Amino acid sequence: VQLQASGGGLVEAGGSLRLSCAASGRTFSNYAVGWFRQAPGKEREFVAGITWNGGFTNYIDSVKGRFFISRDNAKDTVYLQVVSLKPEDTAVYYCAADRTPWRTVPTSARNEYAYWGQGTLVTVSS
Repeated sequence: VQLQASGGGLVEAGGSLRLSCAASGRTFSNYAVGWFRQAPGKEREFVAGITWNGGFTNYIDSVKGRFFISRDNAKDTVYLQVVSLKPEDTAVYYCAADRTPWRTVPTSARNEYAYWGQGTLVTVSS
């Protein structure tokens, strides 16, 4: 499966973006998807996840109420709407597809994601 992340850019603090993750090459709709981010000098961290059918989502505490993950399986696309951006949100954002189908709760473990997009850079200026 190939994943293509897009939608990043330079925004001022308080601004918004919508990141997209478009998939091809596998039955994407059977798998949970996670968004991760990696800031300079830091490890890649899980940010948000959504189950295969969109029925369950989870987020790290620092983005709850500001980031919203959704998916459109008809378009093989997962979105991450990010609002009220902060400078500390600056990072390369990656989407990834789970290796296990029909997981009922998205996992935050990087090694459980088998397929990764190339990343899209989000820069938030203060």
